[in-house]
Amino acid sequence: MNFGLNGKVAIVTGGSSGIGRATAVAFAQTGASVVVAARRVQEGEETVRLAKDAGGEALFVQTDVTKAADVEALVGKTLEAFGRLDCAFNNAGIGKFIPLTERSEEEWDAETNVNLKAVWLCLKYQIPAMLETGTGAIVNMASIGGAVIGTSNFSAYEATKAGVIGLTRSAAIEYAGQGIRINAVSPGVIATEILSIFSEDRLQQVSNAVPLKRIGEAAEVANAVIWLCSDAASYITGHNLVIDGGFTVR
Repeated sequence: MNFGLNGKVAIVTGGSSGIGRATAVAFAQTGASVVVAARRVQEGEETVRLAKDAGGEALFVQTDVTKAADVEALVGKTLEAFGRLDCAFNNAGIGKFIPLTERSEEEWDAETNVNLKAVWLCLKYQIPAMLETGTGAIVNMASIGGAVIGTSNFSAYEATKAGVIGLTRSAAIEYAGQGIRINAVSPGVIATEILSIFSEDRLQQVSNAVPLKRIGEAAEVANAVIWLCSDAASYITGHNLVIDGGFTVR
C-alpha cells in the first residue's frame, strides 16, 4: 500500500531504542525524512544510521522532552533542516514497578514529566509547525496499562497513560477542523529492552496469556503508527488503537 508519506517529515521521540527506533526506521522505509529525538546520543545516532540504511533522510537531535526549551528547539531544528513537519510519534516514556505507598514524590514526578507533561510539550510545539502547512498527523504513546486495564505497583505509569488518552482526545477535537489528526496507540507486552527484567518462565507465562500466543514485536507497533500517520487513516482522529494480540478482550 502507498501510505502517502514519501517526502514527508516526521519526528520520533524516544527514538534511541525499542518501539521508537523501529518507528523511525519504518518512516524512513516509506520515503519520509525522520528526526530522531532522545537523550542518549550514541544510541540515537545508531537509529539515524539504520534509518538512512532503510532509504530515508534522518537527523538526530539530543532532546530532553521534559524541558520546553529542548522540545521547542527540536521542532525548530526539524523546520530548519527539512522545511516542514508532517508527522510526529510522541513515544518517550519510563515506568517502574513500585508499590503506591512506597513511591517517592520524586519518582512520581519523574514518570509524570516524561510520560504526560512531555506529550503536552510536544503537542504544544508540533501543532503550530503543522498548522503552517494546514495538515499533519500525530500519534501519542499510551499503553494498555492505565488506558485499558490496571496493574498493581504501576500506579504512576498507568495514571500518566490514562492521562495521555484524555490529552489525545481533547487535542484531537481542538485541532480537527484545522487539518491536524491526533491519535494514540496502546501496546500490550512488546519485545523491547524492558523485558530483560523478566525470567524466561515469566515471559512464557505472559505469552500464554495472549490469545495470539506470543509477545508482540516493536515493528508491529511501528506499522500501526505509520498507518495512523498515513493517508490510509485520513478519517481517524481521537482514537486509541490497542495493539496487544487480543490480551484485553479475553
